Amino acid sequence: MKPLFTQGTIPRYRVLACALVAVALMVSEQRFSQVEVLRARLASVVTPIQWLASLPGDALAWSSLVLSNQQQLVEENQQLRQQILTLSQRTQRMASLTAENLRLRELLHAAKRRDISYITAELLTLDSDPFTHQVVVDRGRRDGVFVGQPVMDASGIVGQVIGVSAYSSRVLLLADANHALPVQINRNGLRFIVQGTGRFDTLMVRHVSDTADIREGDLLISSGLAGRFPAGYPVARVSRVEHDPGKPFARVEATPISRLERARHFLLLFPPPPRDTLWDESFAIRELPKALLSVLPPLTAPPAEEPEP
Repeated sequence: MKPLFTQGTIPRYRVLACALVAVALMVSEQRFSQVEVLRARLASVVTPIQWLASLPGDALAWSSLVLSNQQQLVEENQQLRQQILTLSQRTQRMASLTAENLRLRELLHAAKRRDISYITAELLTLDSDPFTHQVVVDRGRRDGVFVGQPVMDASGIVGQVIGVSAYSSRVLLLADANHALPVQINRNGLRFIVQGTGRFDTLMVRHVSDTADIREGDLLISSGLAGRFPAGYPVARVSRVEHDPGKPFARVEATPISRLERARHFLLLFPPPPRDTLWDESFAIRELPKALLSVLPPLTAPPAEEPEP
């Protein structure tokens, strides 16, 4: 194969031309919104090539499944039966807990949590850039995917969608250094920000006061702040807490709950739009005291002033 850059006068012009093209592309991406549309269309063109590239791996997985021996299938069948029995017992216990939770909510007059719809997606390709942690999944604009959509696997939150084409989408993982997520401690409700470090096994919990009640093993869940990620989904577990008497903040590290390096199937969530509780009449009637409601004037628009003759 002939190298792209060799010694001589002409290759120097090639390097200069490539550098000028790169600078022009970066400037055009910052100044013109049409570049994003062009990128989405190019991604739609590249999608069949990505599918073809993933075919050998899918064929290998299918062949290994077909060629599995009978003893292994029998053992897996027994393990699955045991898991079914365990899950059935948990389901029965969950039914009683759900009924108890419903009675407590009725007693407290609390609002019901709304169900979140979702679609499934499968890993298509990995990003080749070693300085970013991004993946491409086989769902796109035709499936209703949008930029900023939360993504999770069977264990917890994986990341969010940052680019959408017609048939595929690009997902930024939690491990990326440019990804941040508002979380809270499941034990006491303290709220923090979790940011990626560029490593799949470590996240940083930012701006933790040295006197904050945070311990190793605490479960961090999404807080629902900023309205992008729904509340209550597992994100990470605190793995290390270092207190320095000379600094106001502690160094806290966490391990992601989701399997960022091994997951192949994902869920793309469609969280409902946030409710405007300021002008929600039912919320006001439920929360404000009746005496205060009787004093306040009704929430109606003032009458229009008549024009002077």
